[in-house]
Amino acid sequence: MKRILLALVAAIAVSAPALADEALAKAKKCNTCHAVDKTKVGPSFKDMAKKYAGQKDAADKLATVIIKGNGAAMPPSPQVNDAEAKKLVAWILSLK
Repeated sequence: MKRILLALVAAIAVSAPALADEALAKAKKCNTCHAVDKTKVGPSFKDMAKKYAGQKDAADKLATVIIKGNGAAMPPSPQVNDAEAKKLVAWILSLK
């Protein structure tokens, strides 16, 4: 019983940050234009992760786009602060 409980706690601890960041994306209305695994108005979060995989400046670049927009289809998101943008980007880049 103790092993099962420890395994459950470990599983929750590992998955909790991903769920929390997906919840943040929903709370900040990112899901209006984006979805985890399908294209909506904008690319899926997984497609963004693939596009920026291995790029050293990806986190900073994406955080800036989230906050300021990209001058094209992505509008600025003034409701997202710097810390939230970094958290969202870390989550996006972690998707496979």
